[in-house]
Amino acid sequence: MSTQRFKVKALSWAPYIEPVSVETASEEQLAAMQVTPSNTKVSPYVRTLAHDPESYVARTKLFNAIMYAKGGLDRAERELGALVASAVNRCVYCASVHARRYIELSGRSDVVEAIYLKGLDGPFEPRVQAIVDFCRSLSETPSRVTKDQAQALLDQGMSKAEIVDLIHAAAIFGWANRLMHTLGHSTPVETK
Repeated sequence: MSTQRFKVKALSWAPYIEPVSVETASEEQLAAMQVTPSNTKVSPYVRTLAHDPESYVARTKLFNAIMYAKGGLDRAERELGALVASAVNRCVYCASVHARRYIELSGRSDVVEAIYLKGLDGPFEPRVQAIVDFCRSLSETPSRVTKDQAQALLDQGMSKAEIVDLIHAAAIFGWANRLMHTLGHSTPVETK
């Protein structure tokens, strides 16, 4: 499967429906967005999700537990899993975000450059290849992840708990990418 090329530089996201206005938001919406009087710049994506504050709070807690939990799989490798899922799902906005985060955390711009130029076909060094292959299969058709792909992660020193973390990182972007596609689209960042 080919993946749509993404840009590493930042993109904007434009919603299809009018986001909640911070000025007219309900107390429940403001609390969900965690807006304080000094923090009034909240992204259009967050303000769009705030139309349903209860769901947004549940999504945020789950997202934070998966992507930022202490211990377990290294944060950079969680970001790589999210990048691969986003590339498969053709969510150029999320792929861009997670490519930058992976580079920040790992210092591995070479991996991102290879994905950008060649797609997910690699070749990559063994641990990166194992992560890419596993997350690609998981994102394309979850039931097609093979025992050999899981074994490749174990062979690269990943524990079973770290594999579960990787599954969570890729899987939440199966959901998040589709949500972003449904609610809006990426746009180039406007420069002033």
